[in-house]
Amino acid sequence: RLADRFLEMSEDLKVRAVILTGAGERHFCTGAALGGAQRPTPSRPEGAPDRASGDAARLIRGGWQRLIASILDCEKPVIAAVNGTAAGGGAQLALACDLVVMSSGAKFIEVFVRRGIMPDAGGCYLLPRLVGLHRAKELMFLGEDCSAAEADRIGLVNRVVAPEDLVSTVDDLAAKLVGLPTRATALPK
Repeated sequence: RLADRFLEMSEDLKVRAVILTGAGERHFCTGAALGGAQRPTPSRPEGAPDRASGDAARLIRGGWQRLIASILDCEKPVIAAVNGTAAGGGAQLALACDLVVMSSGAKFIEVFVRRGIMPDAGGCYLLPRLVGLHRAKELMFLGEDCSAAEADRIGLVNRVVAPEDLVSTVDDLAAKLVGLPTRATALPK
């Protein structure tokens, strides 16, 4: 649904900037609910395997890959207001945005190695472009928490602000973007 909303906002001439944030103060987005409820699969004939070939690829293409692409393809500038932990796909969700403002108490975690899974959600594409290949490998291979201060130091974010200043800082950035001529707000990716 979020990918659909980005497409709608991209097409809506009244929308000049988009702000993406998490509800509350604890988490921005902690990635996929690996153990949570899954979308029901089509019924299978008796004796058929639990999974058909292509199930995993369809899940990836229709899920995180589609969501990240919808942000990268959005024709309006997208600002991430990272108000808490951004882990796994949630980190990529923030990093796909055009501008990233992070609360000083927030953190990024490339959590994939902790789960024994391959990085997805565009992380292998986005991260090296933001911090360089070796730093990206370190973040992915070790899966250690990356504090807001460290994220700022290595160039993952535009600004780090006190938690109480996050909303006003992001609103100010959005207002500046909205005030620009229309052609200037279509930032190339």
